[in-house]
Amino acid sequence: MRTKIWTMEEGLSGAVEALRQKETVAFPTETVYGLGADATSKEAVSKIFKAKGRPADNPLIVHIGERSQLSAIASSWSETAEKCMDAFWPGPLTVIVPSNHEAAPNVTSNLDTIGVRMPDHPVALELLSKAGVPIAAPSANSSGKPSPTTAGHVYEDLNGKITGIVDGGPTGVGVESTVVDCTSEVPVILRPGGITKEDLERVFGEVQVDPALEGAGDRPKSPGMKYRHYAPDVPLWLVEGDDGRFVTALKYYKEEGKKIGVIASRELARKLDHEPLVECGSREDMGEVAGGLYSALRSFSDTEIDLILCETFKEAGMGTAVMNRLRKAADHTVV
Repeated sequence: MRTKIWTMEEGLSGAVEALRQKETVAFPTETVYGLGADATSKEAVSKIFKAKGRPADNPLIVHIGERSQLSAIASSWSETAEKCMDAFWPGPLTVIVPSNHEAAPNVTSNLDTIGVRMPDHPVALELLSKAGVPIAAPSANSSGKPSPTTAGHVYEDLNGKITGIVDGGPTGVGVESTVVDCTSEVPVILRPGGITKEDLERVFGEVQVDPALEGAGDRPKSPGMKYRHYAPDVPLWLVEGDDGRFVTALKYYKEEGKKIGVIASRELARKLDHEPLVECGSREDMGEVAGGLYSALRSFSDTEIDLILCETFKEAGMGTAVMNRLRKAADHTVV
């Protein structure tokens, strides 16, 4: 099977028809490209898992194009969920709410809850509305690899494994949605993402972070909680400390004879006389770093280098999501 690429000039009719035929379609959101299939069809959803090589106990997020579609898959939702939706939808926020079990069981991994979001992307919203069914859609990449922020990234990973890709250009936020458990009065962050803890605190005051975010527990309620993710083709080592520490580490491993690739902020890159090096943005603008992170992780192949060294960032605001992804991707941390 050769994967079809639909351009914006061609419109969405082919992609909509593929979804209605229980096929898999990748499409852009404001965060990353998602791999979509009819969330009410076990057969269709199984094609997502097969294409990605995704573990069966890793639940999927369901995407909707209109708020009225929520009742098709959720039995109820709390005031906490309502506040989240009012404040952040459409946008990079997924709410965990009680499931009505209309979604296929392989969407929820047989949990009694389901994750739902409304993306803030015109192409995604049009596609979801025209499809007429809720769409389960994890990131459109091979499981464990960096998430795709362009149609080209999707094609690189999944050509021949999925029916088609809607090419809507590069995404904006660059990291996946924040996942919030809304089944209790106090919202609980299960995965950091495009909406920060600070954003949520401005709405709720008190916000908690689930201990399972650090890998505790065997049954994840959200993607990104249990398995290693986002890993490049080459070993990734994070370097803790200031710029001087990074310069020292780079010199040490080069003297050992290793071919090193570097991922660095603009500020650190100016201090390094090294190639290959990929800038991921300014450390003063973690939104920019998030937007460039996955492309940076995809920039090196194992034919070019032995090891990637990447700087670490302050874990506040969007930096929390960035470091969550880097720690999931890394093989080792140099301290």
